[in-house]
Amino acid sequence: MSSELDDLAAAVRSVIDRRWSPAGLRTAIDSAEGYDRGLWSVLCEQVGVAALAVPEAHDGLGAGVCALQTVAEELGRHLVPSPFLGSAVLATALLADTDEAELLAGLASGARIAAVAFAGDDFAARPIIATDGRLSGTARFVLDGDLADDLLIVAGDELYLVDGAAAARRHTPSMDPTRRFAEVALDGVPARLLRDDARAALDRALDVACAVLAAEQAGAAAQALAVTVEYAGSRVQFGRPIGSFQALKHRMADMFVLVESARSAALAAGEALDRGDEDAALAVATAKAYCSEAFSAVAAEMIQLHGGIGITWEHDAHLYFKRAHSSSQLFGDPAYHLARRELTHS
Repeated sequence: MSSELDDLAAAVRSVIDRRWSPAGLRTAIDSAEGYDRGLWSVLCEQVGVAALAVPEAHDGLGAGVCALQTVAEELGRHLVPSPFLGSAVLATALLADTDEAELLAGLASGARIAAVAFAGDDFAARPIIATDGRLSGTARFVLDGDLADDLLIVAGDELYLVDGAAAARRHTPSMDPTRRFAEVALDGVPARLLRDDARAALDRALDVACAVLAAEQAGAAAQALAVTVEYAGSRVQFGRPIGSFQALKHRMADMFVLVESARSAALAAGEALDRGDEDAALAVATAKAYCSEAFSAVAAEMIQLHGGIGITWEHDAHLYFKRAHSSSQLFGDPAYHLARRELTHS
């Protein structure tokens, strides 16, 4: 971590400390939009989180993947729901090397939100087809798809821009209330062609998104460990804090190893992408697979080591557990990335 990234992390942490709380999390996920628009505005205006991946020529900061990971790690610690991953990372990475100045400037300011809809067997209930500049089909699991001002639709090897208001969109709740998905239905909707190399561009953007998601998972796992250690030091049983029992010490030590290893894997992937390494895809697949499994294991231990309170609705442990499992499936589960790793390595 460079001093600039440390300063970025401190800036994001300062905003979250001032404007966020466990009660705020519950309020956000129960709201119509699923996130705190005020917090998002402050993060964009005061820290510039939405502008990090936007080139400087388009009013952005032109920062690398490691900077995106730094923000994601801080947001992940507190499970902050926001358009960051879907809009500021995935959508922006998909557009960063285009000449869409107006679109990128809107994303850089955070005033507009973009969502990416895949057109493939895994993500489309009805394949999206382009005919004479109009799109038809239905995409599922679109991050923030019902909130986005702009929809980026991948149809075959082409990328199209669709006005969000022109599509039929439906919020689809998942097991994880801190992550928002939607179904996007298109029925002859007018669209503007943005690029004709969408598949290659999408692969690159997904690598960035997976590396950033891995950092988010590492941050959330670190916070789950911190909360568990704090509880183990204050919860007294048999006249002693339960954290003093050797068996629990060992389990928390194992959690610590998982957290630190996950963070190392995530940062290695970000650095590989920023350097343009030939084997960057291998580092990304490794990070996504490892961080998914590490966060799931730490979240499960968090619940176990909290005992009875860990399975109550009032405690946040179940939210970390749900985020862990939803994140492990997002952009491909660990088995998918392990297979991708083996294919890339060979």
